[in-house]
Parts: sequence; C-alpha cells; structure tokens
Amino acid sequence: MTDSYELENNAIDGEDEMGSLNHSTVQTNLAGLLKFKCEKELAVMTELSLDISEQDLSEYRLGIKDELKPDVCAYLNAPVVPDKENDLLKVSQMPDLAIEILSPRQAVSYLIRKINAYFAAGVRSCWLVIPSNKYIGVYSSPNEWEAFDVKRDTEVIDKVMDIHLPIAKVFS
Repeated sequence: MTDSYELENNAIDGEDEMGSLNHSTVQTNLAGLLKFKCEKELAVMTELSLDISEQDLSEYRLGIKDELKPDVCAYLNAPVVPDKENDLLKVSQMPDLAIEILSPRQAVSYLIRKINAYFAAGVRSCWLVIPSNKYIGVYSSPNEWEAFDVKRDTEVIDKVMDIHLPIAKVFS
C-alpha cells in the first residue's frame, strides 16, 4: 500500500476525497459522544485544519507543509474567531485531543507518524481508531498507548483527558 499524503486524502487520479461508510459513521459517533455524552465540557470539531506553518514536522514524512487535519479533535478551551474576522481557515491553537480514523485507503504507519506529529505540535492525547477491527488505541505519548476493543472492553478510557466513553457506541 502506498503511504502518501495524496493517498491518505484519497486524491487518486484527480478524484475528490471519497469517504467510507464505517469511517463516516465512526467519525460522527465519536464527535457526538465527545460533545454530548462526555462528562467534560469539550469543544468538538471534525476535519479542522490546524496551522503548523511555524513548526518543522518534516521528520514525520507526512507530505504536508503547513496544516494537519484530524478526523475529530477536542478542546478544553475552544479556539475563538478574532474580532473583525468571520471565520478561521486554519487554527493555530492545537487541540487537547486529536483522533485519527483509519479509512480503507490509508496505511496505519502513516497515521502513527501523524500521531507523533500531533504530539510534537503540542497535542496532549491522540486516538487511533480502526473501524474494521473495532479497535481504539489511546496514546498518552508517542510510545505509550492503551488498546481497547469491543470484544474485550466496555469503555474507552483516556487517562490524560479523563474521558470515559462506551466503546460499543463508537462503532454502532
């Protein structure tokens, strides 16, 4: 499997991004659970462009220059649109939590490098979600994670963020 940014974003032969049913379902479920079922009050966003133009993350070989875009991210203190602006195309404030969901055209190794880049950029916690295996890896640092899966666990626990979510609802 090719392991490039173009493949990660499904831009093959000029095609626009193509999602998958499982990826979309899990992304929506996670955003909803984090926003409405989590005991913490979080600002939750999907596909938010994070501005990394001031950081050199080239060692992670992601094929990107100035932005990272997690599938889902969450903030304890939400970024705000500055006065006299209507919106932000890229947010420089890094989220507290970044979540990557494996899609059918991605390589796990690419997402692990992306998780390492998130930590280098200042993200506190990262999740790697594999819908086909109903698996969630919760990373507290690049080399420390806990594995959760539907067959063995009833909830996903993120100790850094103090988040507990019912794992079956993530994949339902």
